[in-house]
Amino acid sequence: MGSLKELYDTRLKGELQKNLGIANAMETPKIEKIVLNMGLGEAVQNPKVVEQAVGELTRIAGQKAVVTRAKKSIATFKLRQGMPIGACVTLRRDRMYDFLSKLINVALPRVRDFRGVSPRGFDGRGNFSMGIAEHIIFPEIDYDTIEKIRGLNVTIVTTAKTDGHARALLDAFGMPFRKK
Repeated sequence: MGSLKELYDTRLKGELQKNLGIANAMETPKIEKIVLNMGLGEAVQNPKVVEQAVGELTRIAGQKAVVTRAKKSIATFKLRQGMPIGACVTLRRDRMYDFLSKLINVALPRVRDFRGVSPRGFDGRGNFSMGIAEHIIFPEIDYDTIEKIRGLNVTIVTTAKTDGHARALLDAFGMPFRKK
């Protein structure tokens, strides 16, 4: 099939422009970036968890993940400002399209009892966020070598102005939204 970028440039862009009634081709919605975020609450007690999560997120994304740190101290959680509490990676260009293809065609079908992605993850400005409960659905993660199954958030940032346009864009890419 080729990459999703080629598919978008050759076929989907024209179809979206026609279906959404957009006059200017530059206003056609496209994906800007995909952000993967893994929050690690247990990192307060065990700092080694962060290194493992960064390694796993790096393997999933194909790009080096960065450690996210606490912005302020919260005494009830025994959290101090600057402590590592998560891992994050931002994908753009070819890696973004490769990850989206892997997410739609490989990872999501591996979810147990999968009935589709909830369409309620849009934020009102054309961006879509979804949570993945088990990161082991990605083929890069070996089930036998991990210590703990973790979840992660996937945010797809688009240039769409409305949720309807963003939904049409993701539908065109083949995102398996849940039927009503």
